[in-house]
Amino acid sequence: MQLQENVSLRPYNTMGIDARARYFAPFDTLEALQQLLDRRAATDTLLILGGGSNILFTKDVDGWVGKNELKGIEVVREDEDYVYVQAGAGENWHAFVQFCLQRNLGGVENLSLIPGNVGASPMQNIGAYGVEIKDVFQQLEAFHRGEQKVHTFTLNDCQFGYRESIFKRQYKDQFVILNVTYRLRKQPVFNTSYGAIEQELAKMGVLDLSIQAIAQAVVNIRQSKLPDPKEIGNAGSFFKNPSVPASQYATLQQSHPGVVGYKNDDGTVKLAAGWLIEQAGWKGVRRGDAGCHARQALVLVNYGHATGREIYDLSTEIVQSIQEKFGVVLEREVNIL
Repeated sequence: MQLQENVSLRPYNTMGIDARARYFAPFDTLEALQQLLDRRAATDTLLILGGGSNILFTKDVDGWVGKNELKGIEVVREDEDYVYVQAGAGENWHAFVQFCLQRNLGGVENLSLIPGNVGASPMQNIGAYGVEIKDVFQQLEAFHRGEQKVHTFTLNDCQFGYRESIFKRQYKDQFVILNVTYRLRKQPVFNTSYGAIEQELAKMGVLDLSIQAIAQAVVNIRQSKLPDPKEIGNAGSFFKNPSVPASQYATLQQSHPGVVGYKNDDGTVKLAAGWLIEQAGWKGVRRGDAGCHARQALVLVNYGHATGREIYDLSTEIVQSIQEKFGVVLEREVNIL
């Protein structure tokens, strides 16, 4: 285990926040993780960091940061319909998607170019363009910090919800995800009805539909709307799309005819948080180096030297504004530390 002290976390979070860790230790084996756990005092804070794409540091970490660098992608088995692929939690998510596309394995093409690492995919139940991780998830292995034992979690064990899992609630900070196994289709089922995918495919002149074409369409759409974290610090979508009762949606339609909503299976209606934020006048607003992106209101950005507290305070203003204008409470998708 390579232990460093007083380390800037700016290179390790896509928001580009210059928080510092008292101790910083990357690990690329289970043994190195165990050494990290054994080395730290039981009372010390321990943050396990993956790709750093869904976190906002509002303060320094007065404790330990363990950087998950567990790698490896391999086919572990297959049956008549599916191929089961296991990926280390420290693998880049888009690189994993590319692995599947190159082998014509369907299921994750709609999730192309989502920032972050494999380990965060089940923790957040990441999703985009009509697909969520739960749709392709088979199982994962995770190491219990206290027991120092590896546990296997099935689909039901993870209790997936909208950008939620048991690892964000009941088991928060108790497990370190080691690897995830996904179930990919040998004969892909195309999902193009959500968002602007069909329009983009037509613009691309695609005649023979494929998962590769869908993936490229998703990449084109994301690049046209979302800033590149390498150029402007951001964590992707900062807020979740809120769901409201159908009766409340009907009332909103009367006062705001353009309101965007999608029916959920439980009868509620999911609103487009980006539309709400834009209608409230926040799109393109800037407070020093903290801002609401000019092309996608759902994304808060760091134009250079914003602090995490400045980003958080801007998000609080937005939450209060949306509640006052629409009677809807936005929830942050990004983890706040």
